[in-house]
Amino acid sequence: MKRWSRAAALALLLVGAGCSEGAKLVQESDSGGVVTYPFKGENGYLFSRFRTEALEMIEKRCKGAYRIVREGEAIGRSRVVDTPGGSEVIGERRWGLQFRCKQ
Repeated sequence: MKRWSRAAALALLLVGAGCSEGAKLVQESDSGGVVTYPFKGENGYLFSRFRTEALEMIEKRCKGAYRIVREGEAIGRSRVVDTPGGSEVIGERRWGLQFRCKQ
C-alpha cells in the first residue's frame, strides 16, 4: 500500500470515531489533505450543503488553486439518540475529498 493511501485510510478511519457535523479536515500535509462531509441518499454527496463548505475549506487551505485527486464515500458513523419512545441508532454517511494544492 502506498504511503499516501495508508495515511488516507487512517484518516478516514478516524472520521468514524469523531463527533462532528459538517465538513472536517481529517488529514493535512504540506501539499494537500483530505476533507470529509456528511450526505444523504445516493447522489446526495453532490447536493449536500456541506460540499460547498468542504470546497471552501480546501480553497482556504491551499490559498486558491488546488486539484481534487480522489473522492469517494468515506467511513461514516453511527450514533444512538434517545427519544421519548426509546433509543434509535442513526447512521451518518460521509463523502471524502482528497486534494493537492497547486504551487
